[in-house]
Amino acid sequence: MLIGAHVSIAGGVSLAFERALRLKAKSLQIFTKTARGWLGPPCSREERRAFRRNARRTGLPSIAHGSYLVNLASEEPALREKSICCLVDELTRCEQLGIPYLVIHPGGHQDPRAGLRLISAGLDEVHAQTRRFRSRIALEVTAGQGNSLGWRFEHLAEILGQTLRGDRVGVCLDTCHLHAAGYDISSAKGYDSVMRNLDRLVGLERVTSFHLNDSKKPLGCRVDRHEEIGKGTLGLAAFRRLVRDPRFRGRVAVIETPFAERDAKAVRLLQSMAR
Repeated sequence: MLIGAHVSIAGGVSLAFERALRLKAKSLQIFTKTARGWLGPPCSREERRAFRRNARRTGLPSIAHGSYLVNLASEEPALREKSICCLVDELTRCEQLGIPYLVIHPGGHQDPRAGLRLISAGLDEVHAQTRRFRSRIALEVTAGQGNSLGWRFEHLAEILGQTLRGDRVGVCLDTCHLHAAGYDISSAKGYDSVMRNLDRLVGLERVTSFHLNDSKKPLGCRVDRHEEIGKGTLGLAAFRRLVRDPRFRGRVAVIETPFAERDAKAVRLLQSMAR
């Protein structure tokens, strides 16, 4: 597992690699633009070239996280159109930068079955506008807060099964979200059961990346509150078990914990567990 962190793009996306190196990270995640807006200024040719050059120089693999505003499960026409346009824009940025996966939250709807159909249809629209792209979308497992979808493996399986190009979609596992959604990865028995269930419904080969976060809240709470590694209700054993799992060797795994100034310590801790 290539353990790293989410890093800032302040001053330009190409600066993310130096920030990751200072953390001694083996991978990184970025926003390709502001995560709180629909669209951002275009990435200049010089900045794109610098990003690719720094990626080659450092050898650090990267993933991107999509805007928090996107909701592919929405039935509201204006919001739906904005969500699709935003995803096309962000996936285009990933393609230009050579980033293989854009991680997104699937969306929210009060009727799960209707919402899952809308998410699949939205992915089809994004794929139709990005036919030749190498960069792909990875659906993040959610905590199940409110009416959000994607907190059950069955949700992800249904989306992938209904999407015309489901082969273009991966999955990102967030440890805090799994815990909050009720998936027990803290115990050895629970971890094995969760992974068997995931493999049966989705396929472990679809797991492209990980977000390594502890949880402030207890198992099954369905509340998304990240905590520093080892200081939450997940416990260190869960992370030790995951980062040593040979089935996920070579996968990008980044921390998204609340205090960026402590990221280097968390990265070192996780990397020591992996060794």
